[in-house]
Amino acid sequence: MHKLLITGGLGFIGSNFILDRLANYPDSDIYNLDSMSYGANPQNLARVTNDSRYHFVKCDLRDRKQIEELVSVADIVVNFAAETHVDRSISQPSAFLESNVVGTCTLLEATRTSNVRRFVQISTDEVYGSASGTKSFDEDSILNPSSPYSASKAAADLFSIAYQKSYGLPVIILRCTNNFGPHQFLEKFIPKIIIRSMLDKQIPVYGNGSQVRDWIYVTDFCDVINQVVERGSIGAIYNVSAGNELPNLEVVKKILNHLGKTPDLIHFVEDRPGHDFRYSLNSDFIRQRLGWRPQHDFDDALRATINWYMTNENWWKPLLNDKILSETPWKENW
Repeated sequence: MHKLLITGGLGFIGSNFILDRLANYPDSDIYNLDSMSYGANPQNLARVTNDSRYHFVKCDLRDRKQIEELVSVADIVVNFAAETHVDRSISQPSAFLESNVVGTCTLLEATRTSNVRRFVQISTDEVYGSASGTKSFDEDSILNPSSPYSASKAAADLFSIAYQKSYGLPVIILRCTNNFGPHQFLEKFIPKIIIRSMLDKQIPVYGNGSQVRDWIYVTDFCDVINQVVERGSIGAIYNVSAGNELPNLEVVKKILNHLGKTPDLIHFVEDRPGHDFRYSLNSDFIRQRLGWRPQHDFDDALRATINWYMTNENWWKPLLNDKILSETPWKENW
C-alpha cells in the first residue's frame, strides 16, 4: 500500500487530488496535513472522512517536529500547501514567505532523514513571469516572477532543486497553468465570476481584460500528479498545460452567456501592480515522457464547473464575504 502525505489537502487542488486518488488507486493510504487557514474547507472531503484510508492531521507546515513524524511514515509526499492568492500577496507578502518558502524548506528538511520515494512539489506557471508574443516557456526557461506570490513559489522551487542536488532528495516539480473546477476558493477568478454573475453583481475586470491565461480542468491536473507519483523521473521539472489560452474578458463573457446574463455586469477597474499579461507553458516534455494528454474540452469543463456551483449553494453560500460581495475593485479589499 502506498502511504501518501498530502499537504494542503483541504484546499482546491489538494482535495480534488485526494478524492481522485482514493477513487482510482484503492491501495493508497492518505495522510492529509492542513493548517486550516482561509483557503481550506473541510466540506471538500466530507465524503471520505469515514474512509479508513484517509487520515486528517491539523498542522502548520513550519512545525518541524510534527512534520518529521508525519514524513517518517510516508512513501510519497505531495506538497500542495501554499498561500496562493496574488492580490493577498501584494498586501501581505510576509505571510507568503513564511508559508511557501519556510514551510517548504521544513518539509524538505524532514525528508532528508526519511524513506520517501518521491517528493512532488506543486508549483505554478507564474514563476516564469509574463510570456511575450507567441512564446511559451519550457522547463529550461529563466524564472522571472512578478508578484510576492510567484516569487515565493520560485524560491520554493529553487530550494527543492537545491535539496535534490545537494542531498539526493527524490524531488519532482510540477509547474501547471491555471486550474479550475469544483471546490475552488471563491476569491479565485472563475468561481468569483460565477458567483457574482449568479447574484447579479458587477464583475470587476482588471485593465481591459486582455490578459491571457491558459486553463486546465482540475481533474486533468490530478491525472498528471498521479502519473508523476507512479512513474515520474526524480529530479525532473514538468510543465503542465492544456492549450486553452484565453483572454480574461473572453472567459467572463463565456460565463455570463452560460448563465443567461448580459455583458452590462462587466466593470473594468484599474489594473493591479505587476500584473503579468500572458502565461503560456510548453508541455511537450511531459507529453512525450509520460504520454499524458488532457481529457477535458475547456467549454465543456467550464459548463460543468458552472453547473456545479449552481447546484451546490450549500457549499459556497457559507463562504461569502466582503471580498466576494463588494462592488469595489478586488485589490482594495485586502
